Amino acid sequence: MRSRTDEENAVSLPFFGVPKLLPYIKRYVPRIIVMVMLGMFASLIDSAVPLMQRYALDHFVMQGTLQGLKGFVILYVAMMVVYMVVNFFTTYLCGQVEMSVDRDLRNAAFNHLQELSFSYFNQNNVGYIHARVMSDTGKIGVMMAWRLMDIVWHGSYIIFVMMMMFILNWKLALWVAFLVPLVVVILSVFQKKLVTINRRIREINSTITSDFNEGITGAKAIKTLSVEDKIYADFKKDTEEMRRKSISAAHYSSFFTASVMMVSSIAVSLVLWRGGIITLNGVIEIGTLSAFLTYSLHMMEPIQFIINTISELISVQVNVERLTKLLNTKTEVADTEEVIAKYGSTFEPKRENWEELKGDVEFEDVSFHYPDGEEYVLEHFNLKVPRGTNVAIVGETGAGKSTLVNLVCRFFEPTSGRLLIDGRDARERSILWLHSNIGYVLQTPHLFSGTIRENLKYGNPEATDEQIWDALKKVCADGIVKNMKNGLDTQAGEGGDSLSTGEKQLISFARALLADPAIFVLDEATASIDTVTEKHLQDAVKTVTAGRTSFVIAHRLSTIVDADIILLVDDGKIIERGTHKELMEKRGAYHRLYTSMSQGDGVIGSI
Repeated sequence: MRSRTDEENAVSLPFFGVPKLLPYIKRYVPRIIVMVMLGMFASLIDSAVPLMQRYALDHFVMQGTLQGLKGFVILYVAMMVVYMVVNFFTTYLCGQVEMSVDRDLRNAAFNHLQELSFSYFNQNNVGYIHARVMSDTGKIGVMMAWRLMDIVWHGSYIIFVMMMMFILNWKLALWVAFLVPLVVVILSVFQKKLVTINRRIREINSTITSDFNEGITGAKAIKTLSVEDKIYADFKKDTEEMRRKSISAAHYSSFFTASVMMVSSIAVSLVLWRGGIITLNGVIEIGTLSAFLTYSLHMMEPIQFIINTISELISVQVNVERLTKLLNTKTEVADTEEVIAKYGSTFEPKRENWEELKGDVEFEDVSFHYPDGEEYVLEHFNLKVPRGTNVAIVGETGAGKSTLVNLVCRFFEPTSGRLLIDGRDARERSILWLHSNIGYVLQTPHLFSGTIRENLKYGNPEATDEQIWDALKKVCADGIVKNMKNGLDTQAGEGGDSLSTGEKQLISFARALLADPAIFVLDEATASIDTVTEKHLQDAVKTVTAGRTSFVIAHRLSTIVDADIILLVDDGKIIERGTHKELMEKRGAYHRLYTSMSQGDGVIGSI
């Protein structure tokens, strides 16, 4: 939701924020220039139509003759044909510029999001990011095409009309010009009030959309808590305020339109009064008076349109600011220019230069605190993990178990010290190289929209069906997939919603296996799997992790007993380390935790 400060700051930006967009629209500047020139030419033709009307009255109607009518009709038809052609190309270019700018900005924003570190997504919710990529880009595309054309078209029309009126009769033109400032004042007063009301309407609409979304996604929680009446009351309150504000906006808009019509009527009355007098005196002809009347009627509407458009452009500046802020956000984890030159970027990798990742991991005097915090989670931490080592990280819920794997995966960089991969600082090689060699299975698995086969091939695009079934068999998921109606061609649904949580977990595990990673990270990966399946899965884990380095964030008892190194985390600090046997002999915190788990249901988070 935009704050009042955001709106006020936006008004101070020059050229409606266009300079900030130049890197993304400069390739379309030639088209925009042609579009503007065509628009001005079309408005010139538009403003010349009353002159044709003037000629017809003075030379055919008043003279009572048809001599020269054929040439006049041909000229008029030719002018209309040119007008239609110009309109066609102007509209075509506007649509092309809008869609192209919209596409480029969305691509730029989406690609930039892929390169941002996890901290950005921790600090900004999905709705905020979604609005930047979808809503803001769309409004900017409209601004760069249609709103720009509106100002050019109507602005040049007013200029051409005033020029023609002064050429026809400057005294009569002054009477009309006298009313223009009055129209501008009236429009400004009403528009300011309308902008305030419409801003509030947009805010309420955002709240209604949010309430509606929560009412759908949280349907189960709403029913189990029996709070349907409260949810409905909140929704009804917002929709009622929306109704009241919308009616208020309609009232002001009605006064707004009526005021402009009144001024237009005054302009016509003045032209009829003064024009009628000077026409009777023979100063001007009836055709000139008719042209003045047409100009007087049509000139006030473009002024109204321009002021409306300017108000809209002022509000779009907020969209420009928010989008450019996203595009200018620097990722906290990025490859250096030297690394990119050798190994390539995220979207243009130089895989031929990638070395084989063996799996040696070492924390060398690492200290770390999260970007949005000040307290150190790790301080002067040292740990050597030779290739093939299985590291279990245990601790109660919220203890900070994910910190180590976040550093291993370079989702975050050490605040000080170094993380070594195969004996070299991880920052000396590309992030994509490292991520391509890590198999990560999350506690809350995510599947993409598409078939089971398509989801599995995210792990290895070249995988054959035989390799896919082999991976599914190793994680005890082959029977589940075979029992699905369409097998591998079964649709997973959005986020994998057509599958159970346990099924999604098994599919995501098979996907990680297909990538054949040198390093495995299992983030409480068996939390959503039944005990029987977990036993088979643990046997598979032992097989596939043999010779590979693995980091297991433990949730159940079975994931920690056979680990080569166990790290006990408490309050973000590693308080004990060793094998299961060594830690049990110490009879310290790990012993107490293990004993409590044995007496409970074997789940760490349950104690």
